[in-house]
Amino acid sequence: MRHLLAPHSHETADKIDSALESSARGMRALWASLAVLGTTALAQGFVVVMSGSVALLGDTVHNAADALTALPLGIAFVLGRRAATRRFTYGYGRAEDLAGIVIVLTIAASATFAAWTAVDRLLDPRPVRHIPVVAAAALIGFLGNEWVARHRIRVGREIGSAALVADGLHARTDGFTSLAVLVGAGGAALGLRLADPLVGLAITAAILLVLRDAAREVFRRVMDAVDPELVDRAERALREVPGVRAVGELRLRWIGHRLRAEVAVVVDGEVSVRQAHHIAVEAEHALLHAVPKLTAALVHADPTPRPGETDPHLTLAHHSAA
Repeated sequence: MRHLLAPHSHETADKIDSALESSARGMRALWASLAVLGTTALAQGFVVVMSGSVALLGDTVHNAADALTALPLGIAFVLGRRAATRRFTYGYGRAEDLAGIVIVLTIAASATFAAWTAVDRLLDPRPVRHIPVVAAAALIGFLGNEWVARHRIRVGREIGSAALVADGLHARTDGFTSLAVLVGAGGAALGLRLADPLVGLAITAAILLVLRDAAREVFRRVMDAVDPELVDRAERALREVPGVRAVGELRLRWIGHRLRAEVAVVVDGEVSVRQAHHIAVEAEHALLHAVPKLTAALVHADPTPRPGETDPHLTLAHHSAA
């Protein structure tokens, strides 16, 4: 009913405008995250200098690294706005996947640094000073990370950016590592000199868990993995298109935070080229409505085979086998 009462267009210009708006929303989320986490890391850095807490140092380094991941993502969003060229015929959306790889490497580097500082402090224990200030800084770290996590995850899911969602989950885990610093501060207040470096090691373990999840998300996106539910939804939509007898090969792939589809549909072999083209256009239209974040679909119409007719694609079989 909304489609009938509110006329709209799926012209290329409208698709580009929608994609640009998604990138703009991603940029706004990144700038806000950079400001909040940058301020949080700066405040914690002053406390680290005052207190000498290695647990808080690990949390601060991780927060700073998390804030800096906004830079490669921001560059990717800017590149993604550029139009396709004769060399980059699909555009520059894949830059977002490269940014995801940079984020994974940044998380790995922060885990390495946190582990090194914690082990060094275990071998050479030193008292933690200004414990109440350390506890306050840890609480600030938790609040800053949780706000950033909610914001990144919400915007990332709305615009379809796996890298932004992964970065949001990263920030959420950082928030809990900030709370772990409170435990270290409590142990130090009780005179347990090893509590602070042990919490630092616990923070390293938490960072490694985030690294695993983020690496898995980025790997799936680079390998063109999609949610099977999206494939099922696309097939259901195509089967409801008048004139579509069957659905053949269907492929979906992410390019940045946008989806593209390639599909073969079977139509009556006796229809004209114009009629087959009309069915293909209606099939693309149905896909654009059924699959979120889909911006383009290439629909190939295959004729219903006649009795005894050889497969018209047989000529291509040896190319497929290669």
